[in-house]
Amino acid sequence: MKFHKIKPSNFKRTIICKNVSSTLVNKSIKRTHLPKAGDVAIFRIKEVGKHTRVQTVNGNNRYILPGDLIMATFGNRYATEQLEGYLPTEYCTNYQILGQGGVIGTMASIHSKFELVGPTTVSLVGYIVDETGQVINTKYLNHEAPLELISPSTTQTPKVILSLGTGMDSGKTTSAAFLTRGLKLAKKKVAYIKLTGTAYTKDRAMVRDYGAKISLDFSDFGFPSTYMCSTRELLILYKYLFDKAKSIAPDVIVVEIADGLLQRETSALLNDSVFAQNVFGVLFSATDSMSAISGANMLKELNYNVIGVTGLFTTSPLMVDEVRNTADHKVLLGEELMSKEIIDTLEQSKKTVVFENKMAANNGIC
Repeated sequence: MKFHKIKPSNFKRTIICKNVSSTLVNKSIKRTHLPKAGDVAIFRIKEVGKHTRVQTVNGNNRYILPGDLIMATFGNRYATEQLEGYLPTEYCTNYQILGQGGVIGTMASIHSKFELVGPTTVSLVGYIVDETGQVINTKYLNHEAPLELISPSTTQTPKVILSLGTGMDSGKTTSAAFLTRGLKLAKKKVAYIKLTGTAYTKDRAMVRDYGAKISLDFSDFGFPSTYMCSTRELLILYKYLFDKAKSIAPDVIVVEIADGLLQRETSALLNDSVFAQNVFGVLFSATDSMSAISGANMLKELNYNVIGVTGLFTTSPLMVDEVRNTADHKVLLGEELMSKEIIDTLEQSKKTVVFENKMAANNGIC
């Protein structure tokens, strides 16, 4: 079968397709092939809505206009402040851009603030294939997919600190970046991993600029998003990212997990014993005082060491006072996270947990 070859100058390659070298397009299967997450295709922009740009392979955001062609992948997305979308279950005349990094699917819902503008719609031109006609998939492209899960650590080095939050836009990435800055000032080598989310490199770039020696995310191994992945697949992906982060011999690995504690993948990971055994502590970001307290309490019930609560609520002195006057969780302001003294806070948080565990054991509490 003869395939159409498209010139690279005729389309915009989104960043999730950075490792895709083929430009062979098979148009004949667009109605019959049921896409999997990561399947690569050429799409034509039909109507510009919420997404006016796409992030391309060099990290630049390029504007898109009706008639433009883009290379992107099919995938799912969960974003409470933006879009919810899924892989199509049948051929459609219209698909929607779910993520600026190059994620396409069928939209299920959109936040009310975008209802008037609506999503950006595209049509499917054809799938990108190799010379044998196999549809190119970005997941583990040019990498051998690992088979084993991450194993529990038997040492305290490197420390794994989770950056979690109440939901999207609660301050998780900013908190991770601030913590990285403080640890760097304390002469500690930091690696950063964004384990879940939707392909877009802004977060990892921010933490890199604040001092991470290596900054990674799931898209490094071709995942357009992690939404709807199984827990086992996430643990395998984590092992790959964890091993790559360990290659620089970091003192601390900061791991950010997208969205909130109630989100599907976040909840599954936090309730997984294999994942939990490698965690030193949690930095918890919240949008308001009540969610800061309730979220941190949820984590303590799961036996996580809550280092401190931070995030968007700390911009309000009144909400900071509410937390300090109501709960025993340590409130960490931005300037405290970015201070080299943060290393003392980390050590003190672990001592407190050890003391509480001893007290519980002495009182016969399991």
